[in-house]
Amino acid sequence: MTISMNTQSNKKVRPGVALLVVLFIVMAITILSLGFVARSDVELACGQNMLLRTKMDYLAESGLEHARGLILNPQDVNTVYWDQPKTFQLTDGSNDYYEVNVDRDTSDLCDYTIDCNSYRLDGADTIGQSSLRAVLRIDPCIAYWVGSGTTVSSATTINGDVYCGGNLTNNGFINGDAFAANTITGTNIEGQSNTFSQAPVDWPNLSSASFEPIKDDNILTDMQGSYTGIWYGPGDVIMPGNVTVTGTLVVTGNLTIDGSNTITAAKNFPALIVDGQVVMKENSSLVINGLAQIGEGISIDTGNADIEVTGGLFINNGGVSDSITVNVYADPSIASIDPSSTPGISARWSPAAGAFFRSIERR
Repeated sequence: MTISMNTQSNKKVRPGVALLVVLFIVMAITILSLGFVARSDVELACGQNMLLRTKMDYLAESGLEHARGLILNPQDVNTVYWDQPKTFQLTDGSNDYYEVNVDRDTSDLCDYTIDCNSYRLDGADTIGQSSLRAVLRIDPCIAYWVGSGTTVSSATTINGDVYCGGNLTNNGFINGDAFAANTITGTNIEGQSNTFSQAPVDWPNLSSASFEPIKDDNILTDMQGSYTGIWYGPGDVIMPGNVTVTGTLVVTGNLTIDGSNTITAAKNFPALIVDGQVVMKENSSLVINGLAQIGEGISIDTGNADIEVTGGLFINNGGVSDSITVNVYADPSIASIDPSSTPGISARWSPAAGAFFRSIERR
C-alpha cells in the first residue's frame, strides 16, 4: 500500500517539473532572440548610416565637379564667380543639399580653392554631413598666344601659360607652362616646356566685319572721354590719352596709343579687336581687362611704353617690341566669350583648355 502511494505522488510531480523546464527553455530562447533582434537593429542602423554617409560623400564630390564645370565655363555664371557660399538642392523635393564656396588665388588667377559641404535635412536637424576641400588648377590656362615664331623680351612677364606657333625664345619671365610648335629656348620658365604641332587653345578668330555697327553713332572718328558698348573704327584709330572704353573696341586698321588709356570688356565680350598693329607712342600706356585679339603685333617707334593685360593677349603674327614693358595675367573668367551674346563669333571660346584637382581632402 505504501509503495502505491509513492508512485502516485511521483506521477503528480513530474508534469510540473517538465513545465518549468519548458518555461526556462522558452525564456532562454526569447532572451537570445531579443539579443539577435537588437543586434540586427544596430547592424541595420549602421548600414543606413553608412549608406547615408556614402551618399553625402558622393554628393560632396559632385559639388566639386559642379564648381569645376562653372570655372571652366564662366560664360554660364551671371557673376564672375561665387562671391559667397551657394546652396544647391540635389533635386526638387529632396532633403539632400550641398553648399559650395570658391576662392581664387589672387596671386595666380588660374588656381582655385573649392569647399563643398553636403548634408541631409531631417526636419530642422542636419545629418550625414560630408565636407571636402579641393585645390583646382586650370591647365592649360593661356595668357599669351602668338601664331608665329616670337621672342619674349626681358621686359615681359607672363603670369599663365604661353603658346607660340613657331620657335619660342624666352628672355622674359613665364610663370607657367610654355607650348610651341617648334623649339623652345631660354630660361625663367617656371612650368614645363612642351612641343606640340597643335595649339592647346585655338585662335579666337573674331571677325571685325561682324562688329560693324548698324547705327553711325557707334563709328569712331576721334576718341575722347568714356565709351560704353561696342565701338567700331573703320581704318586707323588713335587713343590720345585719358580714354576709357567699357565694352569692346574694334579697329580694322592700326590702333595708336598716345597717353594712358583703359579698355574693360563686358561679360562674354572681347575687350579689343585690332586687324592691324597696335602702335605705342613714347611713354604711353594701355590697360586691357579681357580678351585682346591683335592681328599684326605691338610696336613702338622710340622710347618706352607699358601694356598690362588681365585676361588674354592673342597675337596672330609678330610679337611685342623689346622696349615695351608687358605684364600679362591669365584670367579666363573675363577672357572667355559666348556666341549667344557676341556677334561675329562662330563658336564658344575660352583660353582655358582643361582643369585638374591638385588635391582633395576631407575636412
